[in-house]
Amino acid sequence: MTTADMQDPPETPDTPPAPDSPGTSDENVDATEGTLLSHLLELRRRLMYMFGSVLLMFIALTPFSRKLFAWLAEPLLKQLPEGTMIATQVASPFLTPFKLTFMVAVFLVMPLVLYQVWAFVAPGLYSREKRFGLPLLLSSVVLFYAGCAFAYYVVFPLVFGFFASTTPQGVEMMTDIGHYLDFVLALFLAFGLAFEVPVATVLVCWAGITNPKKLGSYRAYVLLGAFVGGMFLTPPDVVSQILLAVPIYLLYEVGIVLARVVVRPRDEDADDTAGNEKTERAG
Repeated sequence: MTTADMQDPPETPDTPPAPDSPGTSDENVDATEGTLLSHLLELRRRLMYMFGSVLLMFIALTPFSRKLFAWLAEPLLKQLPEGTMIATQVASPFLTPFKLTFMVAVFLVMPLVLYQVWAFVAPGLYSREKRFGLPLLLSSVVLFYAGCAFAYYVVFPLVFGFFASTTPQGVEMMTDIGHYLDFVLALFLAFGLAFEVPVATVLVCWAGITNPKKLGSYRAYVLLGAFVGGMFLTPPDVVSQILLAVPIYLLYEVGIVLARVVVRPRDEDADDTAGNEKTERAG
């Protein structure tokens, strides 16, 4: 045996697997599928909480369905000569209170539903977005409830009184309960959304789409748009149109003030941060 044969064979360096090797790609795919599956499971759990809470509230309110409808019909019944409403369909006396009960259940559970949405979205947000988003969510719920309360306690008596006073002579005002429910639900939705104007104003300023100074220059257009929107969202009468247009404009002014308070300090902090960075670079 020669000396060359007794020497150890040269070592072959270990080559690391390529980035796109089958094992690495399989691990990435498994991680992606696991993340997606966990998100889907979390979404399903949140949706189950939402539907379950609405169902439980609906079951709890079902025994009070007739009292709820009597409370809702009170603003109109006070204006009717006979103080009664009619049902033009066979199943309306049974189905209409249940429909109202379901809508009331959704209305009462809405904060919990929005909380489930927030709990699902919040883990993917930055801390600054969380600090801004949670108060915005709470204020939007409060403003929507305030708009519905304004519609019931202020708008309904005025509108129904106006309708009753303009009834032609020889015509008896008799309202169907199903049509009445659809009418008031549309008004609740219109005034609830109208009271969200401050939230929308702050959002567009915070997103950088515009600023409070530019919003102030659009006052004339907003006033005109409020009356046009009131014409489409409310019944065909001047009273309800004015009652919707005026709050929209006033809430727009409130939104401008809030945007100046909320957005401007953030811009000033950004300017201060940029100035500090320039100072450090100069030093």
